[in-house]
Amino acid sequence: MNSLSKKKPSREAGFTLIELLVVLVILGLLAGLVGPQVLSYVGGSKTKSAKLQIEQLSAALDLYRLDVGRYPTSAQGLKALVESPAGTNGWHGPYLAKGGTVPADPWNNPFTYRAPGQGRPYDLISLGRDGREGGTGEDEDVRN
Repeated sequence: MNSLSKKKPSREAGFTLIELLVVLVILGLLAGLVGPQVLSYVGGSKTKSAKLQIEQLSAALDLYRLDVGRYPTSAQGLKALVESPAGTNGWHGPYLAKGGTVPADPWNNPFTYRAPGQGRPYDLISLGRDGREGGTGEDEDVRN
């Protein structure tokens, strides 16, 4: 009975190199298929975040208009939402609650503000990841 309890480990107790390589190939294939999907969700979430920020800035611009009677000029820019522009009557801001600064878009680029806009009172644009007009995917512009 003593001989049964003191068995020597057999050579079949571990994994072979082939088995390990097969597992690594399977993991690599999974990472190759799942990784791009995860990254596309991250990029899409930044675009959605930019849309939400534009909506919030638009609401602040509407409050500014109600108080002052007009939207800020292009020269005054979005800074007019946190500091009263010189010679402006009726300003009751700041209209943005974040520490007295205008937030950057999700890619840390400033928003582009033009008043008057093309066919609307103002244009509010995030230029996307590349920070330039135009583009596709994450580089595409997000507009009001």
